[in-house]
This record gives sequence, structure tokens and C-alpha cells, in this order.
Amino acid sequence: MSDDLNETERPNPRKVREGLVVSDIQHKTAVVQVTDRVRHRKYSKTVQRSKKLHVHDETNEMQVGDRVRIQETRPISKLKRWRLVEILERAK
Repeated sequence: MSDDLNETERPNPRKVREGLVVSDIQHKTAVVQVTDRVRHRKYSKTVQRSKKLHVHDETNEMQVGDRVRIQETRPISKLKRWRLVEILERAK
């Protein structure tokens, strides 16, 4: 494969999620809680499922309460598999 492939030319595009920053204590790392709404298979009721993801933040610009967009990436450490794309909304 060539090195000049951009995100749209990948055969399997990387996952993109939006979430809320719940922890920014670690250096260059933040914990983001992502909430997904899924339909229950048996009861057909909408259920919210949340997951905490460790996100790489090179410039330490994320703060607790920010809404952010993150993208899947190669493993950076034991738990980090996501990186910051953009900050959608700052904490108030």
C-alpha cells in the first residue's frame, strides 16, 4: 500500500465516535465516555449503553466536560486505541 492514502480511500474506514470527557488527569491521555443507543433484540426498547475509551491527546487541550470527536487509530499504549479529532464544545 502507498503511504499517501487518506481516510476516504481506506478499504475499511476508521470508526469515529462523539463523547464526553470524564477524566483528564493523565499526561497526553483523556478518558471519554461514549453513549450509544441500541434497540433491545427481544423487547424492542431503546437502551443506552456507555463505554469509557482512552484517547490520545498530544497537546493536552481536552478538559473534563468537553464534547469531543474521536477516531480509531493504531494501538498507542496498553489501553489507548483512539485519538482526538476535534473538540466540538467546551465545558461551561
